Amino acid sequence: MSEFDVVDTGPEGEEAALPVVAVVGRPNVGKSSLVNRILGRREAVVEDVPGVTRDRVAYDAEWQNHRFTLVDTGGWETSVSGLAAMVARQAEYAAQTADVILFVVDATVGIADADAAVTRVLRSTKRPVVLAANKVDGEGQEADALDLWNLGMGQPYPISALHGRGTGDMLDAIVDSFPETPVGDAEEDEEDGPSRIALLGRPNVGKSSLLNRLAGEDRVVVDSVAGTTRDAVDELIELGGKTWKFIDTAGIRRRFRALQGADYYATMRTGTALERAEVAVVLMDVSEPLAEQDIRVVEQVVESGRGLVLAFNKWDILDDERRIYLEKEIDRQLGRVSWAPRVNISAATGRHMERLVPAIETSLSGWNQRISTGQLNNWLKELVAATPPPVRGGKQPKILFATQAGARPPHFILFTTGFLEENYRRFIERRLREDFGFEGTPVHISMRIREKKNAGVGRASKGSVRPDRKPRGGGGRRK
Repeated sequence: MSEFDVVDTGPEGEEAALPVVAVVGRPNVGKSSLVNRILGRREAVVEDVPGVTRDRVAYDAEWQNHRFTLVDTGGWETSVSGLAAMVARQAEYAAQTADVILFVVDATVGIADADAAVTRVLRSTKRPVVLAANKVDGEGQEADALDLWNLGMGQPYPISALHGRGTGDMLDAIVDSFPETPVGDAEEDEEDGPSRIALLGRPNVGKSSLLNRLAGEDRVVVDSVAGTTRDAVDELIELGGKTWKFIDTAGIRRRFRALQGADYYATMRTGTALERAEVAVVLMDVSEPLAEQDIRVVEQVVESGRGLVLAFNKWDILDDERRIYLEKEIDRQLGRVSWAPRVNISAATGRHMERLVPAIETSLSGWNQRISTGQLNNWLKELVAATPPPVRGGKQPKILFATQAGARPPHFILFTTGFLEENYRRFIERRLREDFGFEGTPVHISMRIREKKNAGVGRASKGSVRPDRKPRGGGGRRK
């Protein structure tokens, strides 16, 4: 098996593979709306224009205690070119690798030429097909669904993805069509499965090209038009003898509040993908100056507490002069994340792709790293003795104790007698990295300031006892 082979998830794997249901159909028949209806939540991006979904996107679904993987695809048209043709190829690939195909047709339109053409391709897959006659919102429209018998794909199930009408019978038919041994891709548990790596970056920096290069095939749609990817796409890929789950995401745009429609929800999906990830690979196009958007993406990763790898794409096309200026830009604008592993690659040619996995492993190791309490406090005692905290308000705070409260990312708590200046906390973080590593991960340092136990002593207050007088009590003798 080569270094960039795609994972084969066959029936002999350690865990039973989930059945895969591919949702296919021509553009704007309501596939993503139906996916959201089956999931019971708004996951797939939906907008009232054709072509919103471009990649095949997998979700975990369940019906009547039957778990399966639901794959949403872009609109399938057979006589198209350019971007539309790549979308159609993704839908065809999903159908060929699925266990059951859910073929969605707009019953109000009837059988279009594209529907008939898709039917011929579906027959060649030799997979069971469940025909969903969508947009049947009432009994008066059920006659429209009956016309779809003419497709020759079996019984059409009249449904309404918008209102949920008839979807139960359709799902029963899907479950009944599951094979005893699924042939689709297996989905691993999020926690116990492969490490999750998010590919982030502003639009059109080459994230999807990078994913396709790693997979060794066209797993996601790539086009020169910015914003081609709108959903977060999960792909299992084997690199360096280990399985990874890569999440290709929509580009993070500058003005999130101004976004509308599909772009707004795509940006929300990117944030969700980052929450699911353990390490984020932030891709930047070095043929252009580093932009504010690049810096914002990096800051978002740091704030989320995820591991970080900086990947500089298109490095092979740089001339010497641009490289000198780029190094200065990196030092100036990305100095605060100098701890992040850096790889200079080319997604188009595959240059230095072998360096990506070691960088990810380094970041993942730092993200999970722990220091024992004894080792930490012995180290801290020597550090403070050599460089005490600065005086604040005429008093010098003391660090009484320290502990690592957690990992993923590493979090340290300092128990102190007073407030530690931010510069001193940054100094502690820098020395932690120098002596223990923590490469590729944010490090959080927080304080717990001990309250003074004798606060208020010496002041006479109502109910207080003066130390120079014996308290009056009922035990004395009255004169």
